[in-house]
Amino acid sequence: METVLVINAGSSSLKFQLFGVAAAGDLQRLVKGLVDGVGTSPRMRALGVDGVPLIDQGYSHDHIPDLSAAAQLAGTWLSERQGFNLVAVGHRVVQGGPDHDQPLRVNESVLRNLERFVPLAPLHQPGNLEPIRMLLQSRPDLPQVACFDTGFHRGHTDVADYYALPRRFHGRGARRYGFHGLSYEYVSARLREVAPKIADQRVIVAHLGNGASMCAIFAGRSIETTMGFTALDGLPMGTRCGQIDPGVILYLMTETGMTATEIQDLLYRESGLKGLSGISSDVRDLLESDSPQAAFALDYFVYRVGLYAGTLAAALNGLDAFVFTAGIGENSALMRARIVENLAWLGAELDPVANAEGRLAISTSSSRIVLLVVPTDEELMIARHTLEVISKDTSGAK
Repeated sequence: METVLVINAGSSSLKFQLFGVAAAGDLQRLVKGLVDGVGTSPRMRALGVDGVPLIDQGYSHDHIPDLSAAAQLAGTWLSERQGFNLVAVGHRVVQGGPDHDQPLRVNESVLRNLERFVPLAPLHQPGNLEPIRMLLQSRPDLPQVACFDTGFHRGHTDVADYYALPRRFHGRGARRYGFHGLSYEYVSARLREVAPKIADQRVIVAHLGNGASMCAIFAGRSIETTMGFTALDGLPMGTRCGQIDPGVILYLMTETGMTATEIQDLLYRESGLKGLSGISSDVRDLLESDSPQAAFALDYFVYRVGLYAGTLAAALNGLDAFVFTAGIGENSALMRARIVENLAWLGAELDPVANAEGRLAISTSSSRIVLLVVPTDEELMIARHTLEVISKDTSGAK
């Protein structure tokens, strides 16, 4: 069976999924795996069809020192143990910059261009590009497709896209890119299947996980989003600060003597729920804690989601539906309930039974806005894009 491999590389972990390609072009998930603890205590886990465990094995840090080695490990295991015919690899690339708004096949020139955007996504971009670089060297014949988290937002109006800086800076790339686009694209497409009456209306999708953002979508298109130039903006996240007055950055530089590297580490790795609570970046840990700081961190998160809901509803000139997705949005009935309390002014009414059961629709029949829970699937979105790109390349070569 022909297969497509999807790689979603982070800073110290590598998620991978293998999809089988049926005769009609349909995709079937065959393997779902993770290599985490890269460089420290590496471990590879993988599940097959119906969640059957395939491997759970640890390695020495010398054996898997970086993401390239992790990608090579996963690739070797898949080819040797599973015997699949790999036809292409699709990659999640967080930052496509102003030049790339559609998935595309990667070559050395494209890779060099994408390396220019590392300063815009220092936590994600290096890890995204490392497996691509390794495969270009070891398997130059294997088609690789980059799928961009920024692409879904590239149709924003200039009013939404610009910062109030001299216009020359926009031309140099200082603009509001937005992120989590692959997730929003998938959820938007999924709405056409599960809630077709909602799909062309005014929708806010809340991607709430360790990384968190929200997006205003009208008729399947991104209108506005909470993230901007980098993935730091907007909502507070697991370890990222979210919206902050730029004057705070200047203060940290001039009054405390912090370097740019120290500030970057503070904002990306030590802030957000972790910084506010002093306990953990994980909402599950905070919900279980009796610490006042943990409670405050959750209060802050819920407040900010409600605040941005108002902003995005204004961008849409009203609101017809609010959709929860990603780790917190899909799995925490308590956090959904707390957030919906802050949406009451928009006419949101929660059905507590439907919410507790995690149903698709969790609003009451009298709610003025529809409340939905729609699981996201970025990897399937990447696999679809990858198949489309290589199919076009094959058709064009004929």
